[in-house]
Amino acid sequence: MTTARRVAAEAIGSAALAAIVIGSGVMAERMAQGNGAIALLANTFATASGLYALIVVFAPVSGAHFNPAVTLAFALRREIELGEACVFVAAQILGMLCGVLLAHAMFGLPAWFPSTHERAGWAQALSEGVATFMLLMAILGTRRRSVESVAAAVALTIAAGYWFTASTSFANPAITLARALSDTFAGIRMADVPLFVLGQIAGCLLAVVSAAWLFGERASDAVTRSDSQRGK
Repeated sequence: MTTARRVAAEAIGSAALAAIVIGSGVMAERMAQGNGAIALLANTFATASGLYALIVVFAPVSGAHFNPAVTLAFALRREIELGEACVFVAAQILGMLCGVLLAHAMFGLPAWFPSTHERAGWAQALSEGVATFMLLMAILGTRRRSVESVAAAVALTIAAGYWFTASTSFANPAITLARALSDTFAGIRMADVPLFVLGQIAGCLLAVVSAAWLFGERASDAVTRSDSQRGK
């Protein structure tokens, strides 16, 4: 699989994910008539369903990262080269921003309108660290199994995180930035983004170390298997 195709898969998948998260948030808020629990439930279902489908579709092409924290984890494990990882992250951010534009266009909203939704405090940062840690442990703990198993683990982890974390489980630096540009149900103030990203990176680093110890997989083994799957 060529690098161009892998990067395109990351961009398209990221755009779709952002459109799903933000679009379902807008629809949920409009139909819930002020009932926040119902709105969050609808947003959760749409996000988890969309994630499962996107991973199953794009995992054979790019690995379906759609998330700089996931790409960072694989780079630290030497399963993706640093140069390609940087291109992946750029594609993910660009894709997410396009997804915001798409969601806003579908609902007749302004192209960009920064969020005023406050998500401040260290409890939120801790929540993001926990959510990102659990997301990566789900990925690294199931990756030897089928694509469908990984997709289910990721979708269910994010769905659970929507409800048991104070931050509603963004667990993704790219979508955190994208959601700061949408003053909708799924939004976050730009001022709160740095603390979220800090928590996400901390969760990522802890997950990489924990997975290496718990699952006992050597980086060299992972690289060999990854190259084999790509047909190198």
